[in-house]
Amino acid sequence: MRIVAVMLALVSAVGVAQTAAPVAAPAQNAVPPGFTTSFPPDPGKTLLPLPEGHTWTPLWPDGAPGQQGNEVIDIPAVSVFLPKENPTHSLVVVAPGGGYVHLAMKHEGYDICQWLNDHGVAAVLLRYRLGPKYHHPIELGDAQRAMRFARSHASEWGVDTSHIGMWGFSAGGHLTSSAGTHFDAGNASATDPVDRVSSRPDFLVLAYPVISWDPTVMHAGSKKYLLGDNPDPATVTLMSSELQVTAQTPPTFLFSTTDDKTVPIANSILFYSALVKAKVPVEMHIFRHGAHGAGLAPTNPELSVWPDLLLKWMKENGWAQ
Repeated sequence: MRIVAVMLALVSAVGVAQTAAPVAAPAQNAVPPGFTTSFPPDPGKTLLPLPEGHTWTPLWPDGAPGQQGNEVIDIPAVSVFLPKENPTHSLVVVAPGGGYVHLAMKHEGYDICQWLNDHGVAAVLLRYRLGPKYHHPIELGDAQRAMRFARSHASEWGVDTSHIGMWGFSAGGHLTSSAGTHFDAGNASATDPVDRVSSRPDFLVLAYPVISWDPTVMHAGSKKYLLGDNPDPATVTLMSSELQVTAQTPPTFLFSTTDDKTVPIANSILFYSALVKAKVPVEMHIFRHGAHGAGLAPTNPELSVWPDLLLKWMKENGWAQ
């Protein structure tokens, strides 16, 4: 009970956006027959096609480290979304959620990239590998490679190499927070030019994220599919993002809801508290009501303001205009 009391006190300290009544989960966009927004696809279905003009590019053209096959689920890839204009020369790598067993490609992927483009920011959509076939460190390696890929192509896309962030939802938020707490400057002597550049995001956006493997607050499914059934305790600690924050962790924007029944709000609060302690710039917005997996929440009047708050934060930091 003590940890709950501490969490509630922290919520009061940062402020909570109140809504009048509980809000139903937003309606999902219709999916064409025979297609799915999840990755890997459901049996008998195929992955929802990318928007017109976009294709998948494998992160490792000659095969990814630890690759166990040649199906879609074995090939980490990215798709690039470039805006008509990019006045701040910014880019965001987008990691959809899905409990490390699926990827919510539509409302936490394609829609996010389009939103960024609409606001003059480039986007790279990440299709990372998943459990139960793949476990840590594969997923983190895919995220780090996506950051290096984006940075190595920055001049080609008109992007500033110091304006490259990462945005993740739910388990994709855990992957994003992991990329923000486990990074390196690159290997200057690597034969692959992509490996020569930094994997550190310049900023993080975390939407209702999984953060911690503390049994009292964790999302058990994400832990199972990322770390396996019997992970080493040292690995559990290493991949609990709130325990890995340092002064070098990137500035962060957090969004969540108090009554999230899937990923407890304590995850966001633990990460916020660690960032404050490390004196890392952070902004957090916690809404009273709202179902998990809302994405941009376009059909939810109470939550649909949260992208505006994010855009304001990005503008204040020079990552959008």
